[in-house]
Amino acid sequence: MLRPPYQSYDRLYVYHLDKADILAFDDPDLIGIWIEDETAVLFFHRAKDSLVAELCARHGCNLIYQADLDYCDWEAGLFISSFTVGGVTVSPVWEKGRADIRLDPSVIFGSGFHPTTRVCLETVIHYMQTPEAAIKTMLDLGTGTGLLSIAAARFGAEKITAVDNNPLACAVARANCRLNQVNEQVDIREMDLRKDKLHTSGYNLIVANLYRGLLEQLIQTPSFWEGGIYILSGFLQSMEADLLAELPAGQIRFLDRKQSDRWCIWVLGNRKVIG
Repeated sequence: MLRPPYQSYDRLYVYHLDKADILAFDDPDLIGIWIEDETAVLFFHRAKDSLVAELCARHGCNLIYQADLDYCDWEAGLFISSFTVGGVTVSPVWEKGRADIRLDPSVIFGSGFHPTTRVCLETVIHYMQTPEAAIKTMLDLGTGTGLLSIAAARFGAEKITAVDNNPLACAVARANCRLNQVNEQVDIREMDLRKDKLHTSGYNLIVANLYRGLLEQLIQTPSFWEGGIYILSGFLQSMEADLLAELPAGQIRFLDRKQSDRWCIWVLGNRKVIG
């Protein structure tokens, strides 16, 4: 995340270590530590070869790889700037001017520039503005920067639970919720959906913008189908047939299907909850 004196991202100095339990440390150039699958990825604004060597010696771990790259390269070659979806303008914190949502995307998925994030945002806004949907509660699975949860809170959702398995994503999402003054409505939880028990009962809207394997696992889990309306994304058109075959027969009906580039978004209704 951005801390003084930094006001934007330029170069990223990335160090991937083969051990996850790196003790917290303070460094003015540290952006954050991404923990995943027993490894730690350290992001800095400046080169930190000596510091990382010290950390490896202290914790008995090894440097797997390191990289020096432009922030745009981390964002798949995209320059992160303001955009408007569904009448809502989202701006990175380093841009001035009017914005409905301000976001520090850090190095976390969910800046709004990936097709799935943007169409999910558009769809969340649509259902929040649809009176008959009566969306008051939302479950945001794989929240990333917290963008979708912030948008839902801005449009009147009273209780939002936002989940991510990445501790850095949770920290970024909490910071963005505070920045947009919706932290009272959004509860950020660190959870590994591959292992932890998930229940969707009591949630009017469930958003799951995830990867195919995890979506398949959730779709096959009965407790996943206790909510009202579902927005599912993170899969390509070529994967639709396999995912469709996993849906619980007779319980789910299609409300909408969208596509952006090769990425698909399904909106599904649970007949047991919304008829």
